[in-house]
Amino acid sequence: MSTTKKLKLEELGRIDVETFKQTDKIPLVVVLDNVRSMHNVGAVFRTADAFLVEKIILCGITPQPPHREIHKAALGATESVDWVFEKNISAALENLKKEDFKIIGIEQTTNSELITNFKIKKGEKYAIVLGNEVEGLSDEALPLYDHFLEIPQLGTKHSLNVSVCAGIVMWEFAKSLKFEV
Repeated sequence: MSTTKKLKLEELGRIDVETFKQTDKIPLVVVLDNVRSMHNVGAVFRTADAFLVEKIILCGITPQPPHREIHKAALGATESVDWVFEKNISAALENLKKEDFKIIGIEQTTNSELITNFKIKKGEKYAIVLGNEVEGLSDEALPLYDHFLEIPQLGTKHSLNVSVCAGIVMWEFAKSLKFEV
């Protein structure tokens, strides 16, 4: 019977930041629409690094690196994952549409479908948009979305923490678009 041991950091075989920058990314952009918590922003950066996300777009009041509170959760991922700031969410989404991205709002709406039923297609480019922790996605940009997805939930709460939601959604897209180790 073999003994299980935890791997040390140096045994994980992770790539360095320069190699990450040169590695092909999955065709996925994460847009944060007025996300206010620096911890949530940092956690999204860290998850985007884990799944080779193309870039993050920070919109509205979403805090930007460098900041100590973002760094606490990101653990350096703000250095590896490309990101830009765009004050206006509608402008950000219009620019992504011009680049042929499918715009996917992660929100409970009258037109949302369960993420488990959504067909993610290789060869397509996607932008997933996560909204403010209290207000959700900005109303002004709702007409710009191609689809709205929600994560099935069985308990009493009506929503998940935005960084948890981002992790689940990024994983769904990563495993469908290109998750190879």
